[in-house]
Amino acid sequence: MQHTESVWPMYVSLKQVTKQVGRWTTTTWEMDQLVPATEPMPEGARLILLELHRDQRGSYRINLDMDNAMLYIVCDELSDGTWVPAMISADQNVGAGCLESDTPMFNVLMPKAIACWIEAFITRHGEVEISAHRRKHVNRRTNDGPSANRSGKMQ
Repeated sequence: MQHTESVWPMYVSLKQVTKQVGRWTTTTWEMDQLVPATEPMPEGARLILLELHRDQRGSYRINLDMDNAMLYIVCDELSDGTWVPAMISADQNVGAGCLESDTPMFNVLMPKAIACWIEAFITRHGEVEISAHRRKHVNRRTNDGPSANRSGKMQ
């Protein structure tokens, strides 16, 4: 199965690992394989689509500009504790949202081929201006604002 301009099919598999922690044994989940769907499907893998969306180009750009660009594998947790891969994203907001909501997720280094594909997607659809929102009550040119009040008194 080949990728298109905005969809790259991937096979994702997880493995259950039992670890000894002190006197106790604990079971965790780890990434096993992340393979393009052009390759044979690994045993126990699921076909998941990495989809790119035009409104997420800014987040993709931030991710690509990092020293280690990541892919985020979001999982569903079944009632028996089993993790099942459900989604792949290159959007950092998806990764952050999973961390904030305790949603099972893995982050893996983005393969160079996928980084080039995302770069081409951004180039094709145009860069998005990324800007930090300034606090409206602070005028940095005149050094006004709450932190500029050196006397400690409220005005």
